Amino acid sequence: MQSPSDLEPLPILPLRNSVLFPASVVPINVGRARSVRLVEHLLGHDRALVGVLSQRSAQVDEPGFGDVFTLGTVARVIKVIRLGPSNYSVVLHGLSRFELVEQEGLEPFMRAKVRRLTDELEREPKLDILGNQLRDATRELLSLMPNLPKETAGVLDNVRENGALADLIAANLDLEQVSVEDRQQVLETLDVKDRLTAVLGMVSRQLEVLRVRREVSTMVADEGKTQREQVLRQQMRNIKEELGESTEDDEVEQLREKLRLAQLSEDATKIARKQLSRIANMPQQSAEYNVTRTYLEWLADLPWQKTTPDKMDVADCRRCLEEDHFGLEKVKRRIVEYMAVRKLRADKKGPILCFIGPPGVGKTSLGRSIARSMGRRYHRIALGGVRDEAEIRGHRRTYVGALPGRLIQGMKKVGVKNPVIVLDEIDKMGVDMHGDPASALLEVLDPAQNDTFQDHYIDTPFDLSQVTFLATANNPDTIPGPLWDRLEIIEVPGYTRAEKRNIAREFLGPKQISSHGLTPERIEFTEDGYDAIIDGYTREAGVRSLEREVGAVCRHAAMRIAEGEEVHITVDREMAQKVLGSPRYVPDLAERTSHPGVSTGLAWTPSGGDILFIEATQMPGKGDVRITGNLRSVMNESAHTAVSFVRSRAEQLGLDPEFLKTVDLHLHVPKGGTPKDGPSAGVAIFTAVASLLLGYAVRRDFAMTGEITLRGAVLPVGGIKEKLLAAHRAGIREVLIPEKNKQDLDDVPNDVRAELKIHLISRVDQVLPLVLEPKVSGSREPGDDAVAP
Repeated sequence: MQSPSDLEPLPILPLRNSVLFPASVVPINVGRARSVRLVEHLLGHDRALVGVLSQRSAQVDEPGFGDVFTLGTVARVIKVIRLGPSNYSVVLHGLSRFELVEQEGLEPFMRAKVRRLTDELEREPKLDILGNQLRDATRELLSLMPNLPKETAGVLDNVRENGALADLIAANLDLEQVSVEDRQQVLETLDVKDRLTAVLGMVSRQLEVLRVRREVSTMVADEGKTQREQVLRQQMRNIKEELGESTEDDEVEQLREKLRLAQLSEDATKIARKQLSRIANMPQQSAEYNVTRTYLEWLADLPWQKTTPDKMDVADCRRCLEEDHFGLEKVKRRIVEYMAVRKLRADKKGPILCFIGPPGVGKTSLGRSIARSMGRRYHRIALGGVRDEAEIRGHRRTYVGALPGRLIQGMKKVGVKNPVIVLDEIDKMGVDMHGDPASALLEVLDPAQNDTFQDHYIDTPFDLSQVTFLATANNPDTIPGPLWDRLEIIEVPGYTRAEKRNIAREFLGPKQISSHGLTPERIEFTEDGYDAIIDGYTREAGVRSLEREVGAVCRHAAMRIAEGEEVHITVDREMAQKVLGSPRYVPDLAERTSHPGVSTGLAWTPSGGDILFIEATQMPGKGDVRITGNLRSVMNESAHTAVSFVRSRAEQLGLDPEFLKTVDLHLHVPKGGTPKDGPSAGVAIFTAVASLLLGYAVRRDFAMTGEITLRGAVLPVGGIKEKLLAAHRAGIREVLIPEKNKQDLDDVPNDVRAELKIHLISRVDQVLPLVLEPKVSGSREPGDDAVAP
């Protein structure tokens, strides 16, 4: 802005309920005494100038300088029309903004010295962009205001200066949502960019009001049309009844009414009308009639528009998870983050969460907790053993007994289009001659495609984009790559002994007591009793077996009470053994590892971690190496690598380099009925072979994992958390893991790390000094003269 230094004396005309902008031509009615004297004073002056200021309050009849704004518009008097003895109509043409600088007096009319303010005419790309946005928004606004003259929109193209454009729109549009104060604020906005932004906001608000008003009008018109159709159909039914052509149960009309209430999509409505016209001319006894009627009933029963309101309360989500699940802190935090993002995103879309972990750790119930916290309905689809693509996409109606797929069936069951659907056990789907169901899920789990999911039976697009899909799995290796790419994996680990005790005390015990008709006065579990059940009767990553054993104790108490016995049972270790029998699981490490040639490894399985015994023995022979225990190719190669490494380091170990010429080695991994694979047993196999040949037993409380190379390096392996939990459950006190797996220890619970001594190794040479016990007396292994490691 430029401000001339010279001041200009002007008579001041105050306005109420109005603001005059530069470049505007406005007629004004003048009736107040001072204003009338001002107009009469100007009658003798040609092209007279006047300063126009808006009043702060319209209730003031004779305003002073304190009652008007200090920034107004210099205007030229174009025409004065006498309406009565003391009433004039004055046509004013706004010229430029001015600032009131010095007051000169109020009588006979307001007079002041002012300084004119002019806009800078410099062109800027950002201003032009804002100006074009304002033009476009104003054109759209004009299209929604039919009472305006058509040539109004053409004026926008004739104004090239952005500041003048903002003034023109603010002055001439009769905007309902804009007050005098808002217009005065625009007048006082001297920066052109800020002025454009302010006027654009005014136009946008009014545009939104008009859009909503048009939508409401359309809805009312549609409702009126629907009511008219309903009246006509009722009249048609009455006419048919008079003619005796109507039955008591007119199925076609009932179907028509159900389809109308279902609010089908546009494509589905066309199909429904076509099928209704066909079925109306069919005899009810025909097979085609029943097929078509069933199809239309499916269309009518699907939730095309019905939804439930989302709560999306992060605090409530956290509370639900804490109430339903113990532990699993990282999993809960990720779910709360997921809910927070969905709350902030307008489209409500998010990643597909997949919970992967061993059985019994609460993966499926996590989905139920998420649904409860969101206020949505819940549905679970079991995909274990599904081998037919039609289970997902449905059968075509040409087949006898055709039905929609499980997704559409689930949508019908829940009755809304935004439920939480859990795809359970997606890792257990198969492939056969009927297609690949995992490939059919690719469209379902892609947020960019599932808004037009087409079931073969329904044969019209159905919107699944508002469904919150969750998935569960035990084994990630069997999930196809393209399906894996659409999932965000959340690992749900197994529970520690302390967590199991807390879960049994807080959740499982009260649940089983209640479900067996008991009360805490009749039966009470002690900490020692829970520990006895956990240690002696369960060995699992989850808590399903633990719940069954707690239920078995409750059944024993219920039987005694049902027989009329007055009991109060305190379940301690002795009572647990009395009811459940001898412990099924006893510590076997002392027996299994008390001889040379036996080591304890750690393995990952889909059911969680497990301990793995490696046994080695030798007999006279010709150097053959035999490997048994149902080992697959990778683990077989690890065994050969371990034997080769021992042979290459024979002299360092104190062995005869030619020892294998006179003996045969036999390596065995027990539980031969279970297939085993993976490279992580390399360290344990090496330890078993070295222990056998050196005659030193492996320490009973040691377990190990890691892949070895022919150079003696120990490579990182997976499943460290599950393996350490398994070692902790089995009573192991010290473990060896690769040094490069150090970062995986962050995921291990603190109580497990506190009870385990963890050794990080990077070379095989570090293993034997840590794990071998003093030599067993009387052993006759090669290397008797070797120095103990």
